[in-house]
Amino acid sequence: MRNVIRQSVVLPASAEKLFEMYINPSTHQAITGASVDIGDKRGSEFKAFDGALTGTILEVIRPRLIIKSWRSVNFLAEDPDSTLILSFTSEGDEGRIDLVHLDVPDQDYDGVNQGWEKYYWTPWRTYLASM
Repeated sequence: MRNVIRQSVVLPASAEKLFEMYINPSTHQAITGASVDIGDKRGSEFKAFDGALTGTILEVIRPRLIIKSWRSVNFLAEDPDSTLILSFTSEGDEGRIDLVHLDVPDQDYDGVNQGWEKYYWTPWRTYLASM
């Protein structure tokens, strides 16, 4: 059975701005407080949190969709990469991010599921409030 994480968050910025913040390495790093390498083209490598997260950009449809392969240091060597899908839509004056994270291995599922709020959504709210 496939493990699926589904989360949605509404943040006080336009969907387009949220997309650009995520895909821009400098802003992404400012939000999370950790180093990140990310590109905005298919095939770009992704590395975050000092290499604890890695992957490849599989698709980018600016400014609405990012799909990437994703794995953490807690994946076993035999675990396949998971797939992360982030879609960005408007919700009034705010932006909504819908996340679908497929095939996170059992041993990392709880950490990844909780990690989205801890390492992304909460810091992103804090970042936006400081602007």
